[in-house]
Amino acid sequence: MTATVQSLRTLLQHSTIEDHDEILKASNEVLKKSKTDIQAQHSKVVALIKLDRYDDTLRVFEDAGDALKEKAAVEYAYALYKCGRLREAAEVAAKSAGGRGAKHVEAQASYRAENFANAATIYESLLGEEEELGNEYNDLRINTWATDAQRLWQREGDLSRTRKPAREDLESFETSYNAACASLARGDLKQGEILLKRAKELCKTSEDLSPEEKESELLPITIQQLYTLVSQGRVEDAEEIVKEISLDNIAEKSTTRIAQNNILITQNSTINPYILHKQFHNAPEPEGSDTFFKFQSDALEANSHALDLQVQKYDGVIRSTTKALAQRPYPSTEPHDNLLSIYNAAARVRGETHPKAIQDLRSLLDRRPKDIGLVLTIVQLYAGVGNTTSAINVLESSLRALEESISESDQAVRYNPGLISVLIALYQCEGRKSHIKAELGKAASFWRQQSSPQQPSSLLRVAAASLLHSSDPADLAISQELFSTLRQKNPADKFALAGYVASYATSDIGKVQKELNILPRSQDLVSDIDITALENAGVPQSQASLAANAAVIAGARKRAATKEQQNARAKKRIRKSRLPKDYDASKKPDPERWLPLRDRSSYRPKGRKGKQRAADRTQGGIVNEKVEAEKPKAATAGTTSAKKKKGKR
Repeated sequence: MTATVQSLRTLLQHSTIEDHDEILKASNEVLKKSKTDIQAQHSKVVALIKLDRYDDTLRVFEDAGDALKEKAAVEYAYALYKCGRLREAAEVAAKSAGGRGAKHVEAQASYRAENFANAATIYESLLGEEEELGNEYNDLRINTWATDAQRLWQREGDLSRTRKPAREDLESFETSYNAACASLARGDLKQGEILLKRAKELCKTSEDLSPEEKESELLPITIQQLYTLVSQGRVEDAEEIVKEISLDNIAEKSTTRIAQNNILITQNSTINPYILHKQFHNAPEPEGSDTFFKFQSDALEANSHALDLQVQKYDGVIRSTTKALAQRPYPSTEPHDNLLSIYNAAARVRGETHPKAIQDLRSLLDRRPKDIGLVLTIVQLYAGVGNTTSAINVLESSLRALEESISESDQAVRYNPGLISVLIALYQCEGRKSHIKAELGKAASFWRQQSSPQQPSSLLRVAAASLLHSSDPADLAISQELFSTLRQKNPADKFALAGYVASYATSDIGKVQKELNILPRSQDLVSDIDITALENAGVPQSQASLAANAAVIAGARKRAATKEQQNARAKKRIRKSRLPKDYDASKKPDPERWLPLRDRSSYRPKGRKGKQRAADRTQGGIVNEKVEAEKPKAATAGTTSAKKKKGKR
């Protein structure tokens, strides 16, 4: 038996069998004789990996124990990676002594686990070992571009440091495609479109790919082209690209889902929203290791909520977003968290934007004063109707609540560069220059106390430039410190160098004499400017001035009116006089002419009865009850006798 096992082991060691099923059978034969034969176990897991049986591979590792895991650490890490256990795979590969192979597995597992910083570090170290590169150079260039693109999608990279594709990057469709993705992540849609066209042409003309492989590689390029055109609003061009996409030919369900999402977006304005909602939710979901990246799943979830709002599923959106927000940190500056708040707010007001809806959202804000997504929603609604003052008040009150908090995370949210930029933009709309300077000064003071990697360069640049124009020595000192920090982070930053020199120019010019000599001279900066052409062109005018000038020119070009038209315009309708017929300008007008006739002092009622009625009036005078009681008797008797006498005649 021992001889048989030994012979089988020798056979496996010296075997050149390319049929992995045969290797698997031979390994099983050895393991039937000796279950603990580590060489046979190793051969078996390699054969299973070659046959894409990763679940079976992990079962062999678990049954064999730690000895096999240590001997075949790279294979174990790879099997974990293919089964979707990404973090475990990266940890096993990092601890193993598998050399470059283990580093590749660790980098790939880190990439899929969205630990892009670690993946980028590993790829840089692999590229640095030039003596051991061999045939890995092209693969490493492709992977570094993919990692850079993912970091930009996740907003981990520095958007100000643009990596431009080199000539060799444009010679391969893989690197051209990844460089295009990096451009799209930065928002440079035009450059991304150009690079995608380049990648498509290189893929079509490649001699190393079979027709089936070309079709498989062209699909993601075409889907990305569709995204680029939709983002630019070029619907007609996007509809032409849709004709090139066949969902049935896509192997990965995640790619199918993304393709269908982009296709439905092109049909959004022409299709019934209820049909659109049904088609969106009928798309297949990926399984196993075929998963979305976070920014992709976030976008799909946001589209799902948007479609729910279109079909008026308001209560469902409120429930789902409220449940999701309860599991997220509060407050948060994560885009996905704030997007959930926006959809929650839209569902609560049924998609309305009238003043009553804004008041309802402000009532909701009283219960969640640190909800950044809700705050920005209200600010946007106010700004949309031109009410920037109310927008500023809402944002300031929320920032004040964050500032008064003792939590460090709340303080970081308070001075988030995005929120600061929104507040500064609102201040600029109302010309509040002092508020802008004060806000930038507070933000700069906060971030100066944080560690260097956490400091936002964009905010520090704006704050340093703003404080540079201050007459306060304290502000100038802060500006000097900020520009010094920016120079240390990026010595090639010309903006930081110029600001550093300007900050010391009025106080200590000798300290920056060396840097001053590095800056280009003013004569060199304006040497290629044609002064004569500028003078002939004149001073640029604002839009209002141009509109006024156009109106004047248009008026000057009008046809002159004829004499008959001018005379017709000169004849005005004479207003009929309202003066009385017996009006005499020499007589003084009656001062009581505005009073009613009966209220005038000259009023005399006609006839005796009229005089008596006038005398009997008590309105406006003091009434003596005794006199009034006696008067009627005397008056009645007198009147009666008079009538009798008159009647006797």
